[in-house]
Amino acid sequence: MNIDINRVKIIVTIPVENVEEVRNAICEVGAGIIGNYTDCSMSTKCIGTFKPTDEANPYIGKNNNLEFVEEEKLEVVCNVKLVKKVITRLREVHPYEEPAIDIIPLLDEKFFE
Repeated sequence: MNIDINRVKIIVTIPVENVEEVRNAICEVGAGIIGNYTDCSMSTKCIGTFKPTDEANPYIGKNNNLEFVEEEKLEVVCNVKLVKKVITRLREVHPYEEPAIDIIPLLDEKFFE
């Protein structure tokens, strides 16, 4: 079976106060389109943990301290041709120095006959 990947799901965690800015920015450059609908996304409240090293410049927290932060996990679908543009824009508006970004290939349901 030959499978072409046309869409991906982009998932990123964001501090709660920055979710709308990131969501709007990535949807403006083409993420979140499903059929005749735009700006489609899903977010889930979560707790993120991290410990910035001495070399880090953390947006939240202090170096060498384990931090627990209320975040939202934002999920959008994206055409593979737009992924680089969307990720570039995401990094421009995301407050974190190193946002955790997942890019997951999606199979079209037509491949499951």
